[in-house]
Amino acid sequence: MSYSREERLALSDLLEAAGPDAPTLCAGWQTSDLAAHLVLRERRPDAAAGVLGGPLAGHTERVQRRLAERRTYAQLVQAFRDGPPRLSPFALPGVDEAANTVEYFVHYEDVLRAQPDWEPRDVPAALSTALWKRLKSSRLFLRKAPVGVELARDGDGDGTGPYRVTMKNARPTVTVIGTPAELTMWVMGRTSVANVTYDGTDEAIGALRDWRA
Repeated sequence: MSYSREERLALSDLLEAAGPDAPTLCAGWQTSDLAAHLVLRERRPDAAAGVLGGPLAGHTERVQRRLAERRTYAQLVQAFRDGPPRLSPFALPGVDEAANTVEYFVHYEDVLRAQPDWEPRDVPAALSTALWKRLKSSRLFLRKAPVGVELARDGDGDGTGPYRVTMKNARPTVTVIGTPAELTMWVMGRTSVANVTYDGTDEAIGALRDWRA
């Protein structure tokens, strides 16, 4: 089974257990909004283009709202669990794995870590390595950082760390240290719940943390 499929099923189970009104780390969204978003990405390519904002964002929001109104929460979760329809771009060989492993991992954590009594889950070593490999191609998220940024993979149980990768080559540089799971959450903007540490000058660390806040 692929990592994206495993994370899809895990996220489906978590959404089902949480119910439609649970909080998430996605600003302004409850679990019902997140479920509608997940279905929209795979089943409404005409609206998915506005997910990241831009001129189509309003259309995306309207379609997502209609999905939440016209389907029950259970139907949305089941549609997501079933996977992309045959004509969806995500049904093409390899696309689901490439595009959704990080997406579903982060959204799982968006639900889990929004709960007041959450505890970190055990991330298998193979998934941890997969997340690390994908982090290396996430430089776009840090291109506007006010300082140089280096990620350092903390030892996470597989006996092979740490590793380092430069995300933005500039001076001064701040090294952000954590497991691939925690670094993924940090890079994807979930800085308040990401268990990472920083190495660098106080001024540079302060500038980076303020920028990511």
